[in-house]
Amino acid sequence: MSEIPAKAAESKDPSGGARSYTAGAADAPAPRAVTGVGEPPAPGDAMWQSSPPGSIYDYIKVASFSIGPDGLVDQWSLRAEQLFGITAEQAVGMDPIETFVDPDLREQGQRKMAEILDGREWTGVVPFRVPEPRSRGECGEEGLAEVYVMPTLTEDGEKAAVCIVVDVRTLRNIETDLAASQSIFGQSPFGFLLIDADLRVRRANQRFASLFGGTPDDHRGKGVHDYLPRPEADRITATLRRVLETGNAITDMHVTGFVPNTDERRHWSVNLYRVHSGSGRPIGVAWLATDITARRAAAREAAAARRNLALLNEAGARIGNSLDLETTARELLDVVVPGFCDLATVDLYQGLLAGDETPPGLADGSAALRRVAFASAVSDAPFVGGGTSVEVGAVHHYPFNSPCADALRTARTQRVPAEEGGLVQSTLAVPMVAHDTVVGLVQFARTKGSEPFGDRDRDLAVELAARAAVCIDNARLYRREHERALILQRSLLPPGDPVASGLDIACRYRPGNSSSDRPSEVGGDWFDVIELPGHRTALVVGDVMGRGLRAAVAMGELRSAVRTLALLDLEPAEVLGALDEIARGLGAPGGVQQATRSARRPREADLSEVYLATCIYAVYDSVTRRITFANAGHLPPVLVEPGEDALMLDVPPGMPLGVGGEPFEEVDVDLPEGALLALYTDGLVESRDHPLDEGLQAFVGALTDPARPLEDVCDHVLNTLDTHHGEDDIALLMARVQGLPTDSVGDWTLPREPRSVGRAREHARGQLLSWGLEPLVDTAELLVSELVTNALRYGEGEIRLRLLLDRTLVCEVWDSGLVQPRRRRARDTDEGGRGLQLVGLLSTSWGSRRTPRGKTVWFELPLPDGETGLTDPAEALLSLF
Repeated sequence: MSEIPAKAAESKDPSGGARSYTAGAADAPAPRAVTGVGEPPAPGDAMWQSSPPGSIYDYIKVASFSIGPDGLVDQWSLRAEQLFGITAEQAVGMDPIETFVDPDLREQGQRKMAEILDGREWTGVVPFRVPEPRSRGECGEEGLAEVYVMPTLTEDGEKAAVCIVVDVRTLRNIETDLAASQSIFGQSPFGFLLIDADLRVRRANQRFASLFGGTPDDHRGKGVHDYLPRPEADRITATLRRVLETGNAITDMHVTGFVPNTDERRHWSVNLYRVHSGSGRPIGVAWLATDITARRAAAREAAAARRNLALLNEAGARIGNSLDLETTARELLDVVVPGFCDLATVDLYQGLLAGDETPPGLADGSAALRRVAFASAVSDAPFVGGGTSVEVGAVHHYPFNSPCADALRTARTQRVPAEEGGLVQSTLAVPMVAHDTVVGLVQFARTKGSEPFGDRDRDLAVELAARAAVCIDNARLYRREHERALILQRSLLPPGDPVASGLDIACRYRPGNSSSDRPSEVGGDWFDVIELPGHRTALVVGDVMGRGLRAAVAMGELRSAVRTLALLDLEPAEVLGALDEIARGLGAPGGVQQATRSARRPREADLSEVYLATCIYAVYDSVTRRITFANAGHLPPVLVEPGEDALMLDVPPGMPLGVGGEPFEEVDVDLPEGALLALYTDGLVESRDHPLDEGLQAFVGALTDPARPLEDVCDHVLNTLDTHHGEDDIALLMARVQGLPTDSVGDWTLPREPRSVGRAREHARGQLLSWGLEPLVDTAELLVSELVTNALRYGEGEIRLRLLLDRTLVCEVWDSGLVQPRRRRARDTDEGGRGLQLVGLLSTSWGSRRTPRGKTVWFELPLPDGETGLTDPAEALLSLF
């Protein structure tokens, strides 16, 4: 410790009282203002400071006092008052040894004092205690002081001493703080800088020097611009000034720069806070930096992974909502543009779109493709791939040596080189592979300014293309099965407009509405027009509940059953009863009996499928203009009589087919000439947006002009009810009554006697001649004779002969017998048994049916101008032998 002359620091009281002095600047309280050297103090200041900023005296509080020749205190500084807690008035005149030194050490202290007054300097550490309690009743404290005693002379030449005292506890605290600061600064794993008020590096630690080269001392005096590029350095400089001025700390500020002699971009997280001197004056900014380059890279990887997962999740939610090939391709592009790329196209094999069983991919990858989708986030121009511009919908080929052809050929992703001067800088050609089959190609492109595709992007592109490929392949399979089901369904419907005797018929069939995102499935709606013997017609409309191929197959089975039952000429209620049994047996492997047994065992009832269907079956007789209805849970028919409003006929609804257990009722309705009858399925009048009653009323209201051509009436109904039907199929069957004229019917009752055979031939001859059908007379006479003879031989009751002329000639022979005629082959030696064989040879068709009072046997002959020629009776007779 350097010596401080007492004379330079002394300040005497002119009044001769207690005196105090300051030992240099260190013995003054913290200054309120800093003044220059030699400047007078401001008013009210105890001292002024001329030492440089950050002086050691800001931290070490040095006190001083002087000892006179008598060994007593004769001067006491203000800092001594603060250190020992004794005022100058109390201290002056005290014996410092007796006052401050422990009694056990006083003798040794007196010896030291004598040596000091003898002119010797002394430095040492002395324990002391405050002689009097402090304020507020506190006990006196003990302390440890480092004392520096310097001999001096008074004005009278007597020996005295000046004592400079420092509290050892303060020194130890400073020593501890310096050690801790050095440890933190030197051993910190982070880059540590102390930047002064001029924003120059005052100190750097070893970690910082290891990153930027050299030793810590080599970085002294450097600025931010020596380490960072100008834009970043300007930003950091402004931030440092703001921290220095405001004192607000900055945490986790990201700084980007380069390590010397490398092109590697590094990232740091920097914390800044203002540093103060012991007096509280700002002296600089502390810079604590952490290298977060690896963390930033990991964060980017994690963000990219999250983004990719989100993209895949979105793809799973949005791709495949439609079973349409083109729509699925567009859904893929809606997901990837602009979230994954800037431009994208989808090409599918032309054969795939044409419905081929297997996509026609050639070995060289040059099969015809059609561009089905294109999306762009930067331009509306078509995407250029392979050197040519391809419009959406165009069919094209990729050259054999192109990356796209190679991707199709090898089923591996290829990178397409960017065209010089073009907009695109990075392109991936990804084959769309589903079940080991390439179905098309999708190209993802990024324009200049976007990040090129990396390996992670490549993997993601493959996954997106694979998901879309599976959906497209599913759509292809669905389209194929859907078309097959439609073919099956339409093959079961009557071709064109059916023709019936005594009826003008028009029909319409429309598949379910496919305007939604999912294409409609085939349904189980059907209608049929079946010609029955005696110029009668069966009208059938049915609807199998459910959709899809299963419903279409069930519809086909029921329709075939209806035709079979109708040809047996059963009554409508009997037809529906038999259909109900058939429907109950469709879903059971063992047929109706197995289904019945399963129904009795509820636990096994769910093992068989349940087929339910509604059906209305009607038989119209063109001679009587009477129609007989039987209904199985179907909507009621609508009748429009000439000059009257349309109305729904009150036909008992009955239970749907497949329920079983309930009989069906029949209703007879006489139809006037020109009446209009409409049969339909619920798809015409029912939808989710409109209740059934509203649709039925709209249908009845649409039949306002039944006299119009029947085709026009059908079109008008469909156009009017377009908003009332939903996704279900529509079947509409309309018939206008045109009864058989009276002069086209010949009806006679014959007694049960042998000569009735001759009368029957006479009636037949006369009637045919009146109709101008002379070529049919011989054949008709022969066949009428055979049927009447059989009625006499095997039948009962009166015999009724009826001839009907319409598109063909029908002859019916009625009797009261219940035994049906059976055709057999007669032996060569038999004299009879060839009558029905002759009927079968000479007629177009023949048969028998039960009636409420017996049976009817009939045959049919074509008219002379018909396409079917007549068989010569003589040749037919000879063929029997």
